[in-house]
Amino acid sequence: MAINESKPIRVILADDHELVLEGLQALLQNEEDIQVVATAKDGATLMEAVHLHEPDVVVLDLMMPRLAGLACLERIRQEDLPVRVLVLTAFSDGESMLEALEHDADGFVLKTDAPSQTIAAIRQVAHGKMVFPRVVRQWLTERQHPATAIGMSEREREVLALVAEGLTNAQIAERLCVSESTVKFHLQNIFEKLGVTNRTEAAAVYHRRAGK
Repeated sequence: MAINESKPIRVILADDHELVLEGLQALLQNEEDIQVVATAKDGATLMEAVHLHEPDVVVLDLMMPRLAGLACLERIRQEDLPVRVLVLTAFSDGESMLEALEHDADGFVLKTDAPSQTIAAIRQVAHGKMVFPRVVRQWLTERQHPATAIGMSEREREVLALVAEGLTNAQIAERLCVSESTVKFHLQNIFEKLGVTNRTEAAAVYHRRAGK
């Protein structure tokens, strides 16, 4: 999904806290290249707004009534809607963030981040970049893979197997129905966990462990 550079980025804000919505709207109203086209305080309202307004980016809180943020993200991906999803998180639920990543979230932004970082994150995901704050990535990796048990998630194993088949990032993204940015993110984790520096070395490890 390409963004028209001559038009503002159309954004929907979704959070069940009125104060957060008002704060985000106030933050973005003076940005000439960003336009808030709708807000939602629950997941059902968000999905209606997404279909009605066809935004470029949804800024999504994971904890919402009626339809949870994760369920909204899953539905957006199942319906193949051409919208980027930037997850807004209070950095308190690692399992939900891991699941959001597995459902191909385009990025994460912390509610405690500086306003400039939130604005930058919206612009970055709108133009196809994956936004993943280092502190969030480190925390999630430690939660999922403690030092005493360095393993890979099911999605990472899928990516590694396709790398071992010789597929490119673009081909892997198409096969798994995810973005290339997501594939790159998984590859970075895979390299780190295997102690390798490139896909050739990773493939060699895979074939060695598989006895091929």
